Amino acid sequence: MPRRVVITGMGWVTPLGHDVETVWQRMLRGESGVGRTTRFDARTFPTTFSAEVKSFDLADFLGARAQVHAGAALNARFALAAAAQAWKSAGLAGFAGLQPERVGVYLGGGEGPIDFDPFVAAAYAGCRNDAGNATTLDTVRWARKAMQVFRAVSELEQDPNLAAAHLAVELNARGPGLSTLTACAASTQALGEATAIIRYGDADVMISGGTHSMLHPLGVTGFNRLTALSTRNDSPNTASRPFDRTRDGFVLGEGSGMLILEELEHALARGARPLAEITGFGSTADAFRITDMHEEGRGPQAAMRRALESAGVTVSDIDYISAHGTSTEENDKIESLAIREVFGPRAGQVPVSSVKSMVGHLIAAAGAVELITCVLAIRDGLLPPTINYATPDPNCPLDYVPNQARRAQVRMALSNSFGFGGQNDTLVVRAVEPG
Repeated sequence: MPRRVVITGMGWVTPLGHDVETVWQRMLRGESGVGRTTRFDARTFPTTFSAEVKSFDLADFLGARAQVHAGAALNARFALAAAAQAWKSAGLAGFAGLQPERVGVYLGGGEGPIDFDPFVAAAYAGCRNDAGNATTLDTVRWARKAMQVFRAVSELEQDPNLAAAHLAVELNARGPGLSTLTACAASTQALGEATAIIRYGDADVMISGGTHSMLHPLGVTGFNRLTALSTRNDSPNTASRPFDRTRDGFVLGEGSGMLILEELEHALARGARPLAEITGFGSTADAFRITDMHEEGRGPQAAMRRALESAGVTVSDIDYISAHGTSTEENDKIESLAIREVFGPRAGQVPVSSVKSMVGHLIAAAGAVELITCVLAIRDGLLPPTINYATPDPNCPLDYVPNQARRAQVRMALSNSFGFGGQNDTLVVRAVEPG
């Protein structure tokens, strides 16, 4: 029998706050973390708002040890803070019984924010001739300027694997160390594969989740050029409206969600209290287009079916679906179609909601944050709402828990994450049962 994998700790850093209980209560009240972008001057962009993490200081979580990570990029600092919360809530802070070689890290880690001003300065210098006129890129001029203005640590911290390295250093995790960046599905994939590492016996504890910040000029420019972002600049806090007919794109967010995954017997032996059990994982590719989902939702359908099959359950066992629910025309329509195809006659009876309506789209960190909300829904018997839902879309005919949290008994939940490139990942999580 495969080893059972449970969640023993959770932590996050989000646009609604930096601790599990405060953020959860704000979600249940249907509050929005979206507002005007302050990270940079966005006045000339088609989208002038985002879901920023506010009032964040790594020292609040690590104390004096924050200095060890003084050069860490923002995404790594978010991950360190979320992991410190999860480590503490799992009862591992100060616990001396771990074997470091049996503790690993698997992060859905986005690239660090680009050091924008030096980057632009070098590009500008490389594209100007002696008379100051635009020309083709002169790599020698570019390199000369880059050597003057680039900061070595900032350049290094842009690598997606660096956040995972910081976590390993901080928590003395000397077991498997991995990082994946499968776009918006990254942290769900990381959690699913970290679960497999424990099941196969290669680790007893895995620190897993995701972290990302693309709130910089290049990140916003890219999504604006794809016409993926909402441009509802007159009402930022109502701009993210998953499954609503008037949706016009997602809201870019940032943050981190981290979970401690542990082999069940290992957790019980040290007196830990399991919060939930990960029982199923499905991962597929659309093999279709880079930025478009297959119109029949074949990848999401297959991911959900594989997750259910690996969990050994059927659609009748699922009490709640945490949707990818980005608030784009295509994603919401196709995800709804995929759910209808997989769940059949029961599709309309299973509540579905998207917390992206409140925290925006955290890209590589989205899936981990959403899995935490599933665990909390199981714990408290409360479903987070999809806020800003006012106008039903005939292409999205499911129960989206509109605008207000709802009481419900949740024994088992399914969490979806789909990413650019046709990446599809689904997790099944349930209340811990004996035996």
